[in-house]
Amino acid sequence: MTLVVEAKHRLGSFSLDAAFTSERGITALFGRSGSGKTSMIRTIAGLARPEEGRVVLDGQVLTDTAQRIFVPKHRRRFGYVFQEARLFPHLNVRQNLSYGRWFAPRTGVAENLDRIVALLGIEALLQRSPGTLSGGERQRVAIGRALLSSPRLLLMDEPLAALDDARKAEVMPYLERLRDEMDIPIVYVSHSIAEVARLADQVVVMNDGRVEAVGSVSDVLSHPLSSFDHRDAGAVMEGKVESVDPQHLLATIALKSVRLHVPGAMRLLGRSVRVRIPSRDVMLATMRPEGLSALNILEGTVQALTPARDATVDVLVDCGGDVILSRITSFSAERLGLQVGDKAFVIIKTVALDP
Repeated sequence: MTLVVEAKHRLGSFSLDAAFTSERGITALFGRSGSGKTSMIRTIAGLARPEEGRVVLDGQVLTDTAQRIFVPKHRRRFGYVFQEARLFPHLNVRQNLSYGRWFAPRTGVAENLDRIVALLGIEALLQRSPGTLSGGERQRVAIGRALLSSPRLLLMDEPLAALDDARKAEVMPYLERLRDEMDIPIVYVSHSIAEVARLADQVVVMNDGRVEAVGSVSDVLSHPLSSFDHRDAGAVMEGKVESVDPQHLLATIALKSVRLHVPGAMRLLGRSVRVRIPSRDVMLATMRPEGLSALNILEGTVQALTPARDATVDVLVDCGGDVILSRITSFSAERLGLQVGDKAFVIIKTVALDP
């Protein structure tokens, strides 16, 4: 699957001028509120017509303003999941799910209801009405309804934004199963760096109506960008759970050339995982420290120093191919005398890591 999107549009004082190309898997449109993410996904869906632009899916032109082509939204065969579930209150869960099948193509193999129900863990909900469901349950039903329309592309516009942390944690594993078990490309809008780091294969970072960066999760989220909240800066590392210590509930993750000790992940032995390391939880030293409680002390080389906001400095340290971002005060950087090419030791609190 190849999706090509180009859009130029003006809405009052806001100007959208963005383009990206995505392949299979989950492509996340990431950025602050008002960055243009929803405008882009509405353009893809055919809910908005840009002043100038193109939308092409697998060679089929859906929008081309120069050629005056605009395929209506109902003929694009896209599933759409909104922030709110938007279930029909007078229908039970099974009936809401079955409604999605009305939009499946008459030719081809229709998506199996039982498979979708099992994938989303909603077997026990089928006879219940939407008003009796939790926010997380409603959103899982909404995803199931979209999948049962047999879409060739699934669009998800901040599907977890309206949920509290407990409900987000409830839904997240089902989104991972959807990514891993369904052969449906997904465009996923979010302003949560934790969601993007956990779910996405590719990230399109948007800022003020422009695309600021495009690339893999580990490449894009491991470098400071102007669109990131300063509290969200960090690195995303990919590796495999090499061993577990059931006594201390710790797992060892093998990265490119170093190993990290992380809490939990007992059931992930042998599996590939991502670990997000917040930059604010990374300390630096010019000599190997001793007598610390931190289990993760990695040796590397300073790759870059970038002044950040509030008299802080972002320091990129290359630990044998695994690049880690540390945010320290400019005073600390001066006191350590850090320069590009210097040896540095990265110190990461184990409890700060979440695979």
